[in-house]
This record gives sequence, C-alpha cells and structure tokens, in this order.
Amino acid sequence: MAEQPQFFETITKSFTEVTITEAGVDTAEFLEAAENLVKIFGLFGNPAFVVVQNDLTGNIAKVRAYLAKNPDSAKTLESLLATEKANVAKPKDRVATDALMWLLRGLKFTALGLRHNVDNPSEELSVSFTKGYEGSLKKHHGMMVRPVFYLAMKACPYRATFYPKLGEPQSEVLPKLEAWLKALEEIVKKEETVFKAGSYGEI
Repeated sequence: MAEQPQFFETITKSFTEVTITEAGVDTAEFLEAAENLVKIFGLFGNPAFVVVQNDLTGNIAKVRAYLAKNPDSAKTLESLLATEKANVAKPKDRVATDALMWLLRGLKFTALGLRHNVDNPSEELSVSFTKGYEGSLKKHHGMMVRPVFYLAMKACPYRATFYPKLGEPQSEVLPKLEAWLKALEEIVKKEETVFKAGSYGEI
C-alpha cells in the first residue's frame, strides 16, 4: 500500500504563499489558502465539524463573489474593505466586509486551537480547540450557536489519530505545519489591525 501524501503537499495554496505587499493581502490567494484550511477539518473525520466547515466555506463564497464583481478594486483585502465602505453607506449592508470579518474570526479560532496544540504536546485537540473557541468566536456567538460549537470541540480527534493524518514522517510535516500556522497567524493579526483602524468591525 502506497504511503498517503503529506497534507501540505496536497493543498493548492498555503498561507506561506499568499502575497502581501504595501497594498495589502492578495484577496484571491488568501481565499484559496482559506479554502485549503477547511480541508484540515475534513481530517478530523467527525460530522460535528461540518458546522465549522460550512461557516468558513459560506463566508469564502461571499467574499469571492464580491471579488468577481470588483476584480480591480478588491484585489487586496484592504482595497476590498475600502471599496465596499465607499460604495455602501450602511455598515450592516456591507455583505463582503461582514463575510470577511466572520471568515477571519473562523481563521483566528483555527489558528488559536492549533497553536495551543502545537505548543503543548501533551494537550488533546478537544482542550486546545475549546481554548481557541473561547479566545475567538465565543464572544461573537449567541446562546443558540455556542452549544453547537462546543459539541464540535468535543468531537476533536485524539492527537495520536490527527497528526499522522497530516502525513509522515512527522519530522518533515511538523515544520511545514509550523510555517503554515505562523503565516496564518500573521495574516489574521494584520487584518485585526486593519479592521480596527478602519472601524470595519472586530475580529
């Protein structure tokens, strides 16, 4: 039986490959990297995580639709936000901004969960992702949604099951995970600052 390819060799775009210039973060590349991040939850192998995957995928689709209609003025996340703000008076009517805000919140949750787990080798994913949820999405979710996400956290696989799914040898895979995670964290941090400075919302 042939060895499974390493996860980071199967994705079409890593966060390490997303172009960041003075103008900002490349929208199309960011969305492709985010789509590939959703596949990590597929490795979790539990239907409880469909809610997380659908949340991310739905927001990616809304941002991509805006980019398709505004290919020049939405080339970067920064220009997308500025363009929609200039053209749509009411903040509650800014569909792409809202979708990007929720997408970044979901990415922050994922980054926090994985960071807790990578940095604490004896901690199970369910503990790490619960901490990640409490440090990100929880404050933005209403009382109806929180139990659904807590249920998903309980459905996290054991470390011993999850990490081998990223591929072998672990000595090659873990540095790739670290580089990918660091790049994701940097983009989330950058956009948190952009959202705050432009009064676009809170990540």
